[in-house]
Amino acid sequence: MGVDIKSYRDLLVWQQAMDLAVLCYKLSKKFPKEDLFGLTSQMRRSSASVAANIAEGHGRESSQTFIQYLRISQGSLKETETHVILAGRLELGNKLELKDALASCDEIGKMLRSLIRAIQDKK
Repeated sequence: MGVDIKSYRDLLVWQQAMDLAVLCYKLSKKFPKEDLFGLTSQMRRSSASVAANIAEGHGRESSQTFIQYLRISQGSLKETETHVILAGRLELGNKLELKDALASCDEIGKMLRSLIRAIQDKK
């Protein structure tokens, strides 16, 4: 791979994506129980997918494939962001936690774009 990354766990973007997933799980825990298979499930799945795709892409040991998975991670991040916005519009969850989740989405998005550029520039 063009960029020397020993483990995906060393990547700050992966660490922050894991933090976002934990935040989304905690946030959605407070959603109404009747929503368990709706927004709750979707938010949890998409937020966990951000970090999972970073890890999977790194494990493929090819720069081009890693970039492809980072882009999939970007899609999962946008999906998570949309679920967080919807939760806010539905007045579900804590407003401060929702705001923190959106800020985290913005920061992770910037980090993913930077990592993609760094890998592309090393090729």
